[in-house]
Amino acid sequence: MIGIKSSRSEPPDPDPDHKKLALKAFKKVGLFEDEDVKFMLKGSKLQKIKSSLWKKDRRMILQEDGLSIWCESKSRKKPSTFSVMDIRDVQEGHRSEVMKKHGSSYSEKRCFTIVFTGNRTNLDLVAGSEEEGRRWVQGFQKLRKKAETMSQREKIHHWIHEYLRKADKNKDNKMSFKEIKNLLKMLNVETDDEYAYQVFKQCDKSKTNKLEEHEIEEFCKFLMQRPELEEIFNYYSGEDQILTGTEMKNFLKEQNEIGTDENVVTIIHKFELNETAKQNHLLTQDGFMMYLLSSEGDVFNSNHDQVYQDMTQPLSHYFISSSHNTYLMEDQLGGPSSTEAYIRALLRGCRCVELDCWEGPNGEPIIYHGYTLTSKILFKDVVTTIRDYAFTVSLYPVILSLENHCGLEQQTVMARHLKGILGDMLVTATIDGKVPKELPSPEELKGKILIKGKKFDGSGPGTEQQDETTEEYEDENVKNGEKSRKETVKEFARELSELVVYCKAVHFHSFQYAWTKACVCELSSFSENKAKKLIIESGNPFVCYNTMQLSRIYPTGSRVDSSNYNPQEMWNAGCQLVALNFQKPGTEMDLNKGKFRQNGRSGYILKPSFMRNRSNLFDPARPRTAAGLNRTQLIIDVISAQQLPKVNKDKKNSIVDPLVRVEVHGVPDDNAMKKTGHVENNGFNPVWNEVLRFTISVPDLALIRFVVEDYDTASSNDFIGQFTLPFTSVKEGYRHIHLLSRDAASLSPATLFVRIRIKSM
Repeated sequence: MIGIKSSRSEPPDPDPDHKKLALKAFKKVGLFEDEDVKFMLKGSKLQKIKSSLWKKDRRMILQEDGLSIWCESKSRKKPSTFSVMDIRDVQEGHRSEVMKKHGSSYSEKRCFTIVFTGNRTNLDLVAGSEEEGRRWVQGFQKLRKKAETMSQREKIHHWIHEYLRKADKNKDNKMSFKEIKNLLKMLNVETDDEYAYQVFKQCDKSKTNKLEEHEIEEFCKFLMQRPELEEIFNYYSGEDQILTGTEMKNFLKEQNEIGTDENVVTIIHKFELNETAKQNHLLTQDGFMMYLLSSEGDVFNSNHDQVYQDMTQPLSHYFISSSHNTYLMEDQLGGPSSTEAYIRALLRGCRCVELDCWEGPNGEPIIYHGYTLTSKILFKDVVTTIRDYAFTVSLYPVILSLENHCGLEQQTVMARHLKGILGDMLVTATIDGKVPKELPSPEELKGKILIKGKKFDGSGPGTEQQDETTEEYEDENVKNGEKSRKETVKEFARELSELVVYCKAVHFHSFQYAWTKACVCELSSFSENKAKKLIIESGNPFVCYNTMQLSRIYPTGSRVDSSNYNPQEMWNAGCQLVALNFQKPGTEMDLNKGKFRQNGRSGYILKPSFMRNRSNLFDPARPRTAAGLNRTQLIIDVISAQQLPKVNKDKKNSIVDPLVRVEVHGVPDDNAMKKTGHVENNGFNPVWNEVLRFTISVPDLALIRFVVEDYDTASSNDFIGQFTLPFTSVKEGYRHIHLLSRDAASLSPATLFVRIRIKSM
């Protein structure tokens, strides 16, 4: 199964032995005889499109591992391969922004777009014929489906074999000791030459000083050994080296899992590889490792992958995943605007997107960041995109936050597009036709789209002077060329006003004013600075205010690089629409992704009970006394890591010195950070066995962030990977943590292995 992936911009040319080994690989993934996959193996020439002028022929081939795609590139600096596991979606036809603009001259059945996870740019391709287009789309769909069902062990096996192909420099399907040494460096581990040679000779049963196919498999088995898992297995299994039903129940008790006979039998039948052991209701070491490497051994509670919270309470009782300046792909001053940005946000579960609407040519409103050099897109294209993707990931309501800078005529056009494109999705009246005393629930608004904007409540003409300023101008720190506050005063159209039902944007006067008026459909926006000031000066009233009506927080205008503020501070005050720049990776977006990872990724998280009851005054600065909560101790044994990626992939001899940092983000009393020491020259299977302890006073608001870094004595540590999740979704016991990259893409098969204990104090 050893091949080599060319580092040049040429397709690999496997010899007969490579092809024979490739067939074995495909038998493993169950796609050996599939005609679409066979076509992808042969490859074909596709046209890559970026613009009306940039259309280049590129050859694309599926590699023999069944998961890697080689794509011709004119630049040697860019990677020439990508993994099927990095694909989020394959769109057939003219669905992407590039295809809509520049692919219309081609048949839809020839066109397809590969959408990647993270922030990687889409790949827009045109096949030579409709038949070729169909083969590629269907083949990708089959390979993606298979990749999603791969076990962690299969992913590790695939990962190692990918590097084996790279290390086999002379393509002879054999591995010399020198090639094995290079392989170990590729795998991010530095070993003693004597020890490495000892293992090499142990596997070299043929005594040829080269490892052949079955010997290479033996070497792979050695690499995949997990001594720490073997130690746990031996502790619970005893001298006979096999887990009985009773012993497995003892282990499940440690895991805080259900330890019934029925559950034990289910686990054995699902994960045990030995049929004799399975029939006798026994679990071998291999079966035990398969269990711990599965989703059932994950740190995240898989029950929270479903909607498990009460979705029948008023909208104001939920945290709602929200985006700021959603249309931007990069910075706030000169970056591109794109409908793709809306697709990415919606596919990440975002439920509130922003549309900055301005006067456009030919009577058509446009969206861009006003008075900057950001590019412009049509309002109607954005609304169409939202219609197509609003409910792909979550069925719960989407809020369109309109920043309206248009004149009366184009406001009317906006209203017409909203009604014509969204149709029955658009909420145009209250559910029962009456003035609501509380906001409707996410359940009641399933599949619906709400408009947030200014509303004309008078009985006179269809226009009125706005008494409101848009959010950008409320921030006293905006210094990027914005026009003055006075210039935002304008008329607005009745047709657009009538579409604002449950989210009427109003100026915030005071908490007392809001309580006296008691209008649940009114919504105020606060800059991050204004919100922080209110939290410090009026923490309790702010929380109470957020029990009745919605509040939206947005980044200060000085964040021209699209950086983000800390959303946790705003969630601590019960603010629902905490809008972030989704295009900017970093700790803040890690927290946002981690928080909304739960409840089926629905984009709605039910607030803790003490933040939904107006009579229960909760002070974010002093939570324990206000909420009456007991303190909880979180104990994390950081045991080991597996298959960490290199930080500097260009330097063959560069190997990471990893350390683990664990952060608690919550109310001020709970915020904490602790870290392990670093392990030198080992990113493949570093071991720490260090214990980190934390005290948490408000578990319902706490997020736990695991970060792996490459230690550096001379400068700041380099980021390797992270994973963030709500404390309430953490599972106790021995758990694997699947790491994510800086832009939230999977780093599979990279994991942390920890033991977690939670105790009441």
